[in-house]
Amino acid sequence: MVNRGAHHSRTIFSSATARIFPRKPSPFTITLQIFFLFAFSILLFLFYTRNSFEYEQKHPYFSRESLLNQVDVHSTVEMSEEQLWYAPFSHGVHPCIEPTAKYKAAIGSDRYMTVRSNGGLNQMRTGISDMVAVAHIMNATLVIPQLDKRSFWHDSSTFSDIFDELHFIQTLRGDVQIVKELPQELEALPRARKHFVSWSGVSYYEELTQLWKDYQVVHVAKSDSRLANNGLPLDIQRLRCRALYHALRFAPPIESLGKKLVERLRARGGRYIALHLRYEKDMLAYTGCTYGLSDAESEELRIMRENTKHWKVKNINSTEQRVGGFCPLTPKEVGIFLKALGYPPSTPIYIAAGEIYGGNAHLLELTSRFPNVVFKETLATHEELRAFANHASQTAALDYIISIESDVFVPSYSGNMARAVEGHRRFLGHRKTISPDRKGLVEVFDMVESGQLERSMLSYLVQQMHEDRQGAPRKRRGPIQGIKGRGRFRTEENFYENPYPECICTSKRHFQ
Repeated sequence: MVNRGAHHSRTIFSSATARIFPRKPSPFTITLQIFFLFAFSILLFLFYTRNSFEYEQKHPYFSRESLLNQVDVHSTVEMSEEQLWYAPFSHGVHPCIEPTAKYKAAIGSDRYMTVRSNGGLNQMRTGISDMVAVAHIMNATLVIPQLDKRSFWHDSSTFSDIFDELHFIQTLRGDVQIVKELPQELEALPRARKHFVSWSGVSYYEELTQLWKDYQVVHVAKSDSRLANNGLPLDIQRLRCRALYHALRFAPPIESLGKKLVERLRARGGRYIALHLRYEKDMLAYTGCTYGLSDAESEELRIMRENTKHWKVKNINSTEQRVGGFCPLTPKEVGIFLKALGYPPSTPIYIAAGEIYGGNAHLLELTSRFPNVVFKETLATHEELRAFANHASQTAALDYIISIESDVFVPSYSGNMARAVEGHRRFLGHRKTISPDRKGLVEVFDMVESGQLERSMLSYLVQQMHEDRQGAPRKRRGPIQGIKGRGRFRTEENFYENPYPECICTSKRHFQ
């Protein structure tokens, strides 16, 4: 059968073309036609690119591509088991922390360094790892650090209460000489008391070796962030990793109970999510985040912030904090987030955190969506936890172990615990870690709440926003462009949050 419509169309098109262009155009005419077609294509490209860019600038999480794909929204909500639980692709990636051939082993020294570690558990852990590297650079004998007993939790734990002291000393014996106590004959001698400059390089500490001319003991008042994230020799970076991931093993009682609790979690449902729900009184007061709280609760946090001397910022706009992505996600927001990612209500969720502010009243906003929520108090017996009572750093160590071993780790805020766990999971093979885009989530949640966005779009958008935020291998991010001076160091990704490439090797050339 002849397609008369098609034939007719071709005839009309041929006639029209014949009227516009001659049957045998000259070379000049052909060149002119090609030029105009090329110029027209460029104009079209610039027009659409400009419009698309302007739209995405105004609506950063609702790109033209996502709007064009709205027809597929409902088909993207259901996630496969592999998408929900499996680690990102990390073929060929493995830890590499052995020293290079140029590395100089530790030698005995009669110069001593004493350290007072400051902060909570993970701030102290990373600080101690920095001090190991600093002692190596300065050729000093490191005395087992004193732990912070004046932080918010007032924990009286000593180094050996939290860490396996003998293992720490023996594991690092080829890197730095470590002793349990300062020799008695040096106790009465004057010491050089130093606040090392934050994010310093090797040359800074090499210059400080001049202190040994006048002093035999250097006391370090703070240990956190004393080394730069980037620009250090490979062997120093790998030493930091050896200290943190191998030498700083938790004390046997903590390790033993932590493994038992992981086994009990597995027995409940196999896979589980470890949720670092940073919805604790001190964090909310520090950040000034009061969204979802009562007036009385908001006032209580304001008074706490006002009365905490070392917190410099007293007046904080809670709304601006939340819109800017600087607030921990609330229990309700976490519940909506996990549901939007596709996790079923029966998913076991371990809460790795201290006491949730507001107790069950706020926690109910999460448990109403995910009833299978557990704490260490529901996994362990009273007898098992009795030894850890009133020792926040020791119970935080239990949370750390359970978080490292989880199938998925989700932090509601990017604090010291979140960064340390993410870095350790990357080191162990890039275990799945979902980092919420808090700023983007707040924008989406508020649009759904106000009716500007259909609720059916929520899962699709949340999944798209977090497609590349699940712990896949990538190089550590450097400073934000345009920031000069020492302020740029604050904008760098923390070394312990992502020790790639120095402590993680790959057979591939690079990762983006």
